[in-house]
Amino acid sequence: MPVITATRNHRVSNWVPVESVGTALPARLDSLTSLRFFAAFAVFAHHFTGLGGKTGYGRAPSIFPYSEMGAHGVTFFFVLSGFLLTWVYKPHEHPIAFYWRRVARIWPATLVAAVLAYYVFYERAHVAVEWKSFIASIFLVQNWLPGASPTLPGNPVTWTLSVEILFYALFPLLARYVVRMRTPLLVTLTVLGLIGMWAVNWWAFETFDPSASRWIMRHPVVYLPQFLLGMTVALLIRRGMRVPLRPFVPLALLAVYVYGYFQLRARLSDAYDAQLEYTLRPTLAVIAALVIIAFVQREIAGHRGLLNAKPLILLGVWSYSFYLLHHAVSRYATYEWGRIPDKDSALFSMLGMGLVILAMSWALYRFVEEPANRWLVKRIPARWRRTAPVER
Repeated sequence: MPVITATRNHRVSNWVPVESVGTALPARLDSLTSLRFFAAFAVFAHHFTGLGGKTGYGRAPSIFPYSEMGAHGVTFFFVLSGFLLTWVYKPHEHPIAFYWRRVARIWPATLVAAVLAYYVFYERAHVAVEWKSFIASIFLVQNWLPGASPTLPGNPVTWTLSVEILFYALFPLLARYVVRMRTPLLVTLTVLGLIGMWAVNWWAFETFDPSASRWIMRHPVVYLPQFLLGMTVALLIRRGMRVPLRPFVPLALLAVYVYGYFQLRARLSDAYDAQLEYTLRPTLAVIAALVIIAFVQREIAGHRGLLNAKPLILLGVWSYSFYLLHHAVSRYATYEWGRIPDKDSALFSMLGMGLVILAMSWALYRFVEEPANRWLVKRIPARWRRTAPVER
């Protein structure tokens, strides 16, 4: 089984994953790539159906209000980021090379999507541009601004990238210490982090007005426990942890939780309803971790399923572009044609719009995201490319 051990190379201490039993673990996990699309589509479903009333493009009663939970598809992204970066962690990669690769992957498509977002959310919406907030969104630091205008400036969905940016900035330092931690300490810190997330949520909404409390709960620091959870899961699996968990179990748990959440909200007192809300983020993070564990273990064992099929893998590859574009397209349709009737026929409109966004996503990936990433990565200066220890 894989373990993390300390090995010494001359005078340089190096922490590297060592396979003590069996074959090396795969670096590529296709099932997780495919799952990214479902998380992105869940966020799209949330924006399409809205929050009730006259929000969204059209509300389908058969999936509303459950589609509101799609907003938390980003929780899966946060946990998955922590997992994947730790899974392929290169102890000797220069931090600047790591940052360069992250920028190369996320920023070119973000800039292009920002053009569409500017037209839809400012020009088409007849909203004046507050340039400080808009420029902050271009550089993905908008979540640090308590007075950003509007609340989610620029391309609204990029607030999650503002969260990711903090984790990327910290990862080279965090990983260096996290991979050395003993499992009990690592698990304890992860649990305490999730409890802290719940406590901060409670404190924010009980102490501040709704606007300030929502800003606090979008602040990048608040989401670090979810990334740490992903890191912990990756290390536990690499160290040999195996849980008898089939993918059906966490997926069924997610369905039951989403159904129960909305059913309970209609029956609980205000105090208990508030606690249900405060525990939402850490609870969904744990479920996301269970989903990742189940599918990763299945793939490591050599089992291939629907999520390993090439069409779904491609959807996952295009999912980042899909995520960047979906909200602007949905909002543009609302401005251009008005809301559609709140009937289940809206599901066909949602599917049709999803296909249009998917075609746009393929184009954004094919002609911007992937070629720009390759071009930029090839230009990492040689002095920062070193990924192996230097002999001394």
